[in-house]
Parts: sequence; C-alpha cells; structure tokens
Amino acid sequence: HIDLAILGALQVSEKGDLANWMVPGKMVKGMGGAMDLVAGVKQVVVIMDHNAKDGAAKLVKECSLPLTGTRVVDMVITTLGVFTIEDDKLTLIELADGVTLDEVKANTEANFTVGLK
Repeated sequence: HIDLAILGALQVSEKGDLANWMVPGKMVKGMGGAMDLVAGVKQVVVIMDHNAKDGAAKLVKECSLPLTGTRVVDMVITTLGVFTIEDDKLTLIELADGVTLDEVKANTEANFTVGLK
C-alpha cells in the first residue's frame, strides 16, 4: 500500500487528470507502472516544468494526450508555482520566487483560482 506517489507529467488537467506516459511522436514500449501507482495511492503529487519545451501549457483545461489516470492528481508543483486540486478545482497556493501572478496566468491554459497565503 502506498500513501503518496510523486510523478512527473506531460499534462495535468484542471480537474486532476494525468497524462504522463506517452511522448507525442516517440516510440513507446508501454505504459510502465504509473497507472498502477495512481490507481491505488492515497495522494498524487506531480512535479513538472510549467510549460513544454515548445512553450505549450502543461496545466490544461483537458488533456489532449492519453490519460494515465482520471481525477487522480492532488497537488502540482511547477517551475512557476504550487497548485492544489480539490473537488475538480485547481487553486494556486504559492508562487515560485520571482514569479508574478500575471506570469502564471499567461502560461496556464487551465482555469484556476488564486488562494495565495
């Protein structure tokens, strides 16, 4: 039994959907164990860059990549800030040092509320 899983992600939706196993255009051997981890764990924390290498948002309204899990993510820590997901709502709770709220808004496709401490 696992209480906490910390994973990387390609995309996370505003409702907590996770896509982390398939890189577009890359050969994939399989899904690995991520689906098993997120299906049986109490809490999922995702740590990732806020944007993809091409600048595309990784916090999105809906994932366009194949899902690893539906509504499984509880917290997302990115290079721009920390977000929680509760009751299908994404909330920004902390900004990274030197990052402004406007910068987070400009780089995030997903809808989110601000609950900064």
